[in-house]
Amino acid sequence: MQITKAAVIPVELSLRRPAIMANIPPISSITALFVRMETRQGYTAWGCSVAHPQLTGENVKDALNVCRKGADMAPGLHPTNLEYSLAELAPVIRESPAALCAFDLAFHDLLGLFAGFPLYRLLGGYRNRIQTSITVPLAPVQESVETAQEQASRGFRMLKVKGGLDPDEDVRRIKAIHAALPEHVLRLDADCGYDVQSALDVARALEGQIEMLEQPTPADDLDGLHQVTLNSPVPILADQSITGPASVLDLASHRSATGLSVKMALCGGISCARQIDAVARAAQLTLMVSCIIEPALLIAAGLSFALSSPNVQYGDLDGHLEILGDPTIAGFLLKDGWLVATDTPGLGCNVEI
Repeated sequence: MQITKAAVIPVELSLRRPAIMANIPPISSITALFVRMETRQGYTAWGCSVAHPQLTGENVKDALNVCRKGADMAPGLHPTNLEYSLAELAPVIRESPAALCAFDLAFHDLLGLFAGFPLYRLLGGYRNRIQTSITVPLAPVQESVETAQEQASRGFRMLKVKGGLDPDEDVRRIKAIHAALPEHVLRLDADCGYDVQSALDVARALEGQIEMLEQPTPADDLDGLHQVTLNSPVPILADQSITGPASVLDLASHRSATGLSVKMALCGGISCARQIDAVARAAQLTLMVSCIIEPALLIAAGLSFALSSPNVQYGDLDGHLEILGDPTIAGFLLKDGWLVATDTPGLGCNVEI
């Protein structure tokens, strides 16, 4: 099999409503970078990533230029020798996690198409579905309760509540949502917004009401994260502190968190996610497969990885639900808050661009 053509297609996508998170301006649109690879045998594979200064730390122009360099090299690479092909591309694309992710996904998709198997089965096939949380954006208490009730009416039973600006307000928001929806699982994402004492105060105030507290302290304060983890009555997950497999080694050796949040667009794709999983398993750290604001093609990649490993205990794959005009035709299903894989080969998605 031979790759005959590779193309990079940037697509600007608007959101239904601006995404509100701690310490960054509201986000009303993203740019997705789609990579299409075609083979002489008639297969068409897709990869995708997102470049956004606040979400990923990359600007679109730089990531697009790197992707185009990778596309120029792709026709000379073997489509099913995945590790070799990604290693050949690495000198060109490794400085851009967005480019690395997009090509990683395209090669994995192509491998699944050639094998005739859904990617989650090729990666391990541990299960075929996982429950996902859905995000409750940063907002005043009553608005948060109303949003939570709206999401519950759509069938979601896990809610990830955004916080990080005011610890006391976050406690009030969680307590109000818990009172309104006592049977729902709640997670609190502080987005690096607390100091150690505030994080512990929040964790103690919400013991029994939240399943986890995600990234309570600044990303580069691993000692602070360790102190919170050591003394918290609820699990602590690292998110922004993770910048790739090497950072996970540091987190694991210092026992800085109870678990780790893995995002395809930020870690560089499925290959890097599997490296993180290997370190996490050895260190007995649980994984949450999460996302940024991203097209359903990226969600499909996160889902494929999440379904492949028994070490993935949490799903947080809702980043496509607020996007308008996503060109992805998803092959997975969303039923009452559960993401369910199908037996469509590869990533299981088509893209109409």
